[in-house]
Amino acid sequence: MSSASRDSFADLKIPEPPIGEDIDEHAKSYLQQAEKLSIHLWERLQTHWPTKLDNKTIYNYEDYDIHSTLQLPRDMTTGEIISVDELEEIDLPVEDDEENLSMTRPPLPTSVATRGTTTQNPFLPAGFEEELLKLQEKSVQEITLDLDNNEPGKLFGEALITSLPDSEHTVLFAEDGFTLLTEEEKQARIEAKEAETRDIELPVNINIEEMFDNNVTSAGFWKDEDEPPNQQPSKEEKPKAVIENNADDDNFLQSTIIQPPVELPELPVLMIGGPSIKVGVTSTQYAEVIDVTLPVPDFRERIKNMAHEFPFELDNFQKQAIIKLEEGHHVFVAAHTSAGKTVVAEYAIAMSRRNYTKAIYTSPIKALSNQKYNDFNKTFGEVGLLTGDLQINATASCLVMTTEILRSMLYCGSDVTRDLEFVIFDEVHYINNAERGYVWEEVLILLPAHVVIVMLSATVPNTLQFADWVGRTKGHKVYVVSTPKRPVPLCHYLYTGSGGKSKHERFLVLDQEGNFQLRGYNEAVAAKKARENDYKKGFGPKGGKQYMNPKAEQTMWVALIDHLKTNDKLPVVAFTLSRNRCDQNAENLMSVDLTTGKEKSHIRSFFNRCLQRLKEPDRRLPQIIRLQRVLENGIGVHHSGILPLLKEIVEMLFQSGHVKILFATETFAMGVNMPARTVIFDEVSKYDGVASRTLVPAEYIQMAGRAGRRGLDKTGTVIILCKDEVPDQMTLKGMMLGIPQKLSSQFRLTYAMILSLLRAATVTVLGMMKRSFREFDQICQVDKNKKQLELAEKEYEKKCSIPLAPHLTPLTTFYDAVTAYIGVLNEIMPILLTQPKVAKELVAGKVIVFSAGPYINQLGILLNTTGPRLTPYKVLALDTVEKDTSNYKFDVDETWYRCLSFSAQHDYIGTDESTINHTILCIASKNIISITKTNFKIDPNIIIKDWENRQIPRFRDAPVGSSCASAVQELLRLSHAVRSGATTLDYVSLTHSLAVTDGEILSALDKMKMLEAQIQSVKKTTDIANFKAEFAIVYERKQCERIRDKYRHLLSHENLALYPDYQRRLLVLRELNYIDERDGVILKGRVACGMGTNELIISELVFRNVFTHLIPAEIAALLSCFVFQAKTNVEAQLTPKLAECVRTIEEIDAEITQLESRYLVEQFEGSDRLNFGLVRVVYEWALQKPFADIMDLTDVQEGIIVRCIQQLHELLVDVKDAAVAIGDTKLQAKMTDASVAIKRDIVFAASLYTTGKDALS
Repeated sequence: MSSASRDSFADLKIPEPPIGEDIDEHAKSYLQQAEKLSIHLWERLQTHWPTKLDNKTIYNYEDYDIHSTLQLPRDMTTGEIISVDELEEIDLPVEDDEENLSMTRPPLPTSVATRGTTTQNPFLPAGFEEELLKLQEKSVQEITLDLDNNEPGKLFGEALITSLPDSEHTVLFAEDGFTLLTEEEKQARIEAKEAETRDIELPVNINIEEMFDNNVTSAGFWKDEDEPPNQQPSKEEKPKAVIENNADDDNFLQSTIIQPPVELPELPVLMIGGPSIKVGVTSTQYAEVIDVTLPVPDFRERIKNMAHEFPFELDNFQKQAIIKLEEGHHVFVAAHTSAGKTVVAEYAIAMSRRNYTKAIYTSPIKALSNQKYNDFNKTFGEVGLLTGDLQINATASCLVMTTEILRSMLYCGSDVTRDLEFVIFDEVHYINNAERGYVWEEVLILLPAHVVIVMLSATVPNTLQFADWVGRTKGHKVYVVSTPKRPVPLCHYLYTGSGGKSKHERFLVLDQEGNFQLRGYNEAVAAKKARENDYKKGFGPKGGKQYMNPKAEQTMWVALIDHLKTNDKLPVVAFTLSRNRCDQNAENLMSVDLTTGKEKSHIRSFFNRCLQRLKEPDRRLPQIIRLQRVLENGIGVHHSGILPLLKEIVEMLFQSGHVKILFATETFAMGVNMPARTVIFDEVSKYDGVASRTLVPAEYIQMAGRAGRRGLDKTGTVIILCKDEVPDQMTLKGMMLGIPQKLSSQFRLTYAMILSLLRAATVTVLGMMKRSFREFDQICQVDKNKKQLELAEKEYEKKCSIPLAPHLTPLTTFYDAVTAYIGVLNEIMPILLTQPKVAKELVAGKVIVFSAGPYINQLGILLNTTGPRLTPYKVLALDTVEKDTSNYKFDVDETWYRCLSFSAQHDYIGTDESTINHTILCIASKNIISITKTNFKIDPNIIIKDWENRQIPRFRDAPVGSSCASAVQELLRLSHAVRSGATTLDYVSLTHSLAVTDGEILSALDKMKMLEAQIQSVKKTTDIANFKAEFAIVYERKQCERIRDKYRHLLSHENLALYPDYQRRLLVLRELNYIDERDGVILKGRVACGMGTNELIISELVFRNVFTHLIPAEIAALLSCFVFQAKTNVEAQLTPKLAECVRTIEEIDAEITQLESRYLVEQFEGSDRLNFGLVRVVYEWALQKPFADIMDLTDVQEGIIVRCIQQLHELLVDVKDAAVAIGDTKLQAKMTDASVAIKRDIVFAASLYTTGKDALS
């Protein structure tokens, strides 16, 4: 207190107020004189961390959630920027970002912006707008709370729910709001309310604007109810029935009788499109084929500002495609190899650069991605590359990646999608690939609406159909640009030479116009025959055919190369569909030298410069030494067993013309534009993993298309080697001139996809299935089925509006039980009849009991099982059909007769009629009731031939053959005896040897027994005099209901082909605790979302702590079993710990497989999804062993080992992310150490296409 204040208090004689002690001095003393504190050894209790200043830290920032953003102020009317001096801060939406599918949601942190994150939902795909609207409408249905009207039976003004969803039972309360009403009181209240509302005139709301928009007439809206309607004459008074196209129901009797053979007209070979697209159609609502034969003279006028200039004149199809790209349309370019499809892709990339947007180029394989990155980098300068283990320039305007990478980015909500304008799918015909084709469908479905799709493909027959599916899915028209013209025509030859004088034996079999030359083929056959005759002269007449031994094959290759060199047909790509034969052929030609001294020097120099990126020991690998030796002679080898770096060296030397002959497998023909003057086929058959087969047209065309260099060759030369014998003429024609395989759906469900989509509210699994190419036929039928459903609803309303008479209720129960039993029978009988023991009983002469159409519970003699696919069983039966003169109001079909067969009036087997009239029926497995143990000795072929002859009009009155007449007499005798009870038949048990212990089959059998008992209990209600007439009333109503339900089912999700598989997989996920009872994804499910393949078993390994006590090298070794797919004959020597873990993995895999088998889940990976062939190799590699040392442990080729370890690295990253998700820091550290341990040296040597600029020069 100041002195002046004290004086004033003293003058007034007022005592000073109490003032607290001034603590400033105490605080200063406490802080500055710490030695006075009563704490001993205080120096040990203080630690000082000096701060190091680093100015560069201001450029780094942590990734925080962004709650606001800055924007320039704009005029609210015009949208123009008002000022650039000030920025406005606006708040971002506070809704849950992970549930937001809009492009306006906040961006991801920069560290994950490119690839996205598994916690993020995909952006809304095009075509899912309807689901989003339904979800929004559902979310805005809010409950209005009325606090002032809280009467009994209501909660805040809202009526209480009185019944559970999908339940017929209700709960009603009395006026007090809590006393439950009895059933009698409920009925009385309902009747009272109906009486109150019966006489109330409800107001009619008419939307005049909607009426006029829909051209609805207003006549009759304001008429009085008493005024009679103005009846208009109708063309047909009878109500129009719903037309149902059902092959099983229409005219069943006629369809089962064997008719004489009919000469069918020749069918067209090529069918463009499916059921909704007819032959000759060039456009649909969502797709259109452009006529590329028409010139485009005004191309420059239509596109004045070209995004990219090409140094050559564009072809018509390229101009047409570019015009459609400039107009913003999706484009599907289908053309032959080397036709120039890449021009369209380059123009799309250039457009994205001009428009300051992004373009993504996808390829089916990683090697092609690297090559395209190099090509586009030369053209545009700014290109990015994304692979599983590499990310280069991720912010570039053009990104190159595999289709799997793009799929992952779309599922994870990558921010690249925001600025994405074009997605280019190269080799889109890869959608036919059984293992990976489904990825293309998923990506096409997931792309947002603002993305323009560019598809490049080889020529396929159903381009319009596929384009129509893409257009319907995205809601935007797709233009098909297809050119059958090959820029360099091909000539195809057969080569029969074997060296010496025969080395020039090359015969033309298919000219450049596509005409098969029979003369050339015959000459080739004659030449090969002469060679065989010469062989027999030397080895005797029993020498057999001449098969080439390795020495003879070497001689043949040397002679062939000399022939090609003489005729100026080099360079050559020799497609040898075996890795070992590629290597062997190259080794056998070491005596052939195709390069000059200068070329040898360049090859040696280039090879050594490329090897500088490898460590010294790796440069001395046997494969590297062998390849360098053959390369210097101008001979190259290219297949998956070659080290990736060596493959790139071979490709570059081939492009530069230093490799004259290249032995390659099929993968060399994919995508990369590396043409040659000549293509040679070592053979025309390949092993596809199941069996050896002839090349299909698409495979042959793809490889043969590498012949002919545009601008260098007038024609390309294709040569097929006839080493053993000349291929069959029909085989050659089918392979060379056959129609390529159609684009077909390989769409399937995976656990990772299901779990990823269960997290998203709008993009659902059912939505994906509905939009897949597999469901294209159903998509096309939606409008038709909706119209049929409307007709069925009206028909049902007419016939079923009046309640059914009470005395017909038992017949309704009978109908329901019988039709349910028939449904189960139709499903189970094909399975029962194909059992080995049962199938052995189905021999010619076997007596069976069947019901087919009006042939109810009759005996028949089985003739054979080689009938039509749907009705394979040919049966000789007595013609005992009685004419039914009743006039039914419905079409009598198969179901009607099947229902009658279970009634009391048909509770018998056989017939009491004495007739020798007979017929032969083709019946389905569902028509067979039982198989007896009785056999007749017959000759089925004679009986069938006798019957077919008598179906020809001029032989209709011919006498019945003795064999057929004898069989009919025996059948008649047995039928009489069984009907009268004189004979009892013994039956074969159909379920006795059924090899199944659980699942849906046993459930179906149990259901069948239950329904059979139910039928027996109600069968007595059918024992009435006028049963057919009474049952016809019930049947007519039920038919209307069935037809209505049929079209409801066709329009529902349950009609989807994969819907049962989806439900089964949900059961598996639920039992393994990946989802909860409401299908919500829980922790294990979120972890499995991030796995690329084998998501269930890898997630189980993580959650069961299998890796907890293992070192990083052991973890990497064990996980290799999921990525290694090749075969090996070397049995790995494992450590005891590794062997124990292998058994654990096999047990978990068997557990999952058994669970999937129980729920009948289809297992795409097959039984060999675990392959432990490289466990020891990877283990030693992770322990830092040299690559040369680990090659001594296995017979697997170097390139396959490298690819396996590269894929293993991607898997380790996925498991590391899983460890982060569950908070297991120890496992995370181990995965990181394992990744570092294997990512080294030659296995991860940088690609020449991405970093080898010096080598490329």
